[in-house]
Amino acid sequence: MDRSLLNPCLALALAISLCAAQAAERAIDKEVVVNATLDQAWEAWTTREGIRSFFAPDAVVEPHVGGAFHIHMDPGGAPGMKGADDMRFMALQPKKMLSFDWNAPPHLPEARAQRTFVVVRFEPLSAQSTQVTLHHTGWGDGGQWDQAHAYFDKAWGGVLGNLKKRFESGPYDWTEWLKQLEAWRTEAAKKSAAPK
Repeated sequence: MDRSLLNPCLALALAISLCAAQAAERAIDKEVVVNATLDQAWEAWTTREGIRSFFAPDAVVEPHVGGAFHIHMDPGGAPGMKGADDMRFMALQPKKMLSFDWNAPPHLPEARAQRTFVVVRFEPLSAQSTQVTLHHTGWGDGGQWDQAHAYFDKAWGGVLGNLKKRFESGPYDWTEWLKQLEAWRTEAAKKSAAPK
C-alpha cells in the first residue's frame, strides 16, 4: 500500500470516530431482573392493573401503537398535571419490547413541553425470571433538560426497584402517597386562600 495514503486514511478514520462519539446521545439506561415469568413482566407494563402494581396509583393503558400510556402519579391532579398525561405507545413487539413517548414532571414546564422516548425490553432468563431493560433518550441540553435528566436517572431506578419488589412482596401500596398528595393540595389551597 502507498504510505502516502495512510495519513489521509488515518485522519479520515479518526474524524469519523470523533463525529460518532460526539453524535452519541445522552441516555438513561437501567435494568433489573424480576422473579416473574415473561408474561407477568409484560402484563405489568401493558395493563392498568400492572401499572398500578408498581409504577403509579392510576393509569390509562391501551397497549397498541398510538394507544394511551397515561401514567397518573397524582390521579387527583388537574388535567395535564397528573404526571405523564397524554403519553402514547410508539411501538410494541409482544413480550419483547415496548416504547412510549414521555415528558418531564410538571415542576419543569420548559422540558415538559417537549417529549423524550423510552424503550423497555424483556428477556426471559428462566421460566420464573425476566430481565427488564429501560433506555430513555431524546434529551436536550442545559437548563431544565439537565434537571429532567437527573430527575429521571433517579426515578427510573425507583420504578424498576418497585417492579422487582412487586414480584417479591406484592403490589405497591399507594395509600400513604395519596394521603401525602391530598395534604399538599390542602396546604396549597390554604396558602392561596390566605389574605395577602
